[in-house]
Amino acid sequence: MNIQARNVQAPTQPASLRDTGLTMVMLRDIFLKTVFRRHLTTASDISKAICLPLGLTNDLIEIVREQNLLEAMGNRDAGGHVEMSYALSESGKARAIDALAQSEYFGPMPVPLDDYKAQTERQAVRDISISKQRLQDAMAHLVLPDGLLDQLGPAINSGKSILMYGPPGNGKSSISNGIRDALGDRIFVPRAIEYMGQVITVYDPIVHDIAEESQENPLSLRRAGGRFDSRYVRCQRPTVITGGELTLDMLDLKYNPVSRTYQASLQLKSTGGVFIVDDLGRQAESPQALINRWIVPMESGYDILALQSGEKFVVPFDTLVIFSTNFHPREMFDDAALRRIAYKVRIDGPNQEQFLQILARVCQARQLPLDEQAIVHLLRDRYVEVNHVYANFHAPFLVDQILSICAYEGIAPQMSPELIDRAWDNLFVRDD
Repeated sequence: MNIQARNVQAPTQPASLRDTGLTMVMLRDIFLKTVFRRHLTTASDISKAICLPLGLTNDLIEIVREQNLLEAMGNRDAGGHVEMSYALSESGKARAIDALAQSEYFGPMPVPLDDYKAQTERQAVRDISISKQRLQDAMAHLVLPDGLLDQLGPAINSGKSILMYGPPGNGKSSISNGIRDALGDRIFVPRAIEYMGQVITVYDPIVHDIAEESQENPLSLRRAGGRFDSRYVRCQRPTVITGGELTLDMLDLKYNPVSRTYQASLQLKSTGGVFIVDDLGRQAESPQALINRWIVPMESGYDILALQSGEKFVVPFDTLVIFSTNFHPREMFDDAALRRIAYKVRIDGPNQEQFLQILARVCQARQLPLDEQAIVHLLRDRYVEVNHVYANFHAPFLVDQILSICAYEGIAPQMSPELIDRAWDNLFVRDD
């Protein structure tokens, strides 16, 4: 493996309820709400639901029983072994309902904000160093302009913002995804974090891909019993991809007034990974407004969020931000904004040789036989109409058009000058 990132230190399991960093009231209320909402009856099921070790769960059970909020109901067979069964008392149900009225959050115990900051520091994306070979391997499926990777490599290793610009349809989005793949290692994402008694959910299965440990690896966490704090999820480095739908309020905490719960902002979910702003310039917000929102986080490494009460607090901003646009940067930003974007990389279209490489790859993948006469016709007679300006998306577009025509005509997939012409007519808009 060519990535030179340090091994990420896993968060250790709490050895006591005090080690969770949460108040006893919060531990108790989340326990009661979870048992009430999920109708849990055994310590093992409760332990999985609240993401605490079984020993600490039993400690919490005893505390709640002493407060007459939980009752022992006798032994029962639970998955092939005998466990004590529990049920909330009437007082326990009342307390659970009262706690739910204050916040509907239940399930995994959250991680205190300070603990989350410490873990973020241990797995910072800015500390990653990617080798040239690693980046080449991640981009091997793409046909790229000469020298492009030598521009991208230092930019990625810097951990600073990157602006990719150039004509549309030349792979800026694919390159952004390749950067994400090149990061390669795993980090620990909290299911939820806690600040000032408020719970903010962070783990999002749409953004965070759980990393599976190899059973054959004798040093894997699974072989070691998975003894890291299960309030975290071990994931691939996250990637948040947004396009024209991005608005400024997506960069703030999302508060649900009905359930009285918070969801992490997009950039908080992307901590330790990549935030890709695709199609910059097509959002309802101006590019200048978006970049202004990010100026402080990108330069300082931290972001400021606010609770519904107006209470502000600091969270890490450990994210590789990649802006991708079809517009020229000077059409969108002033000089001050451009200065704050550390790396500006132009992505041009392929030359004729590179276009033919892409065409050959696409035809092979789609099982469309190449035809020399058709290709000569395409290059000599059709591309002259557009001054031989090529784009990465041309090849897959033309091939898909040809295959659709063949399917409609009921003929075997094939390439011919006539089919090239019919496909070409859909590639550009006529001016007459």
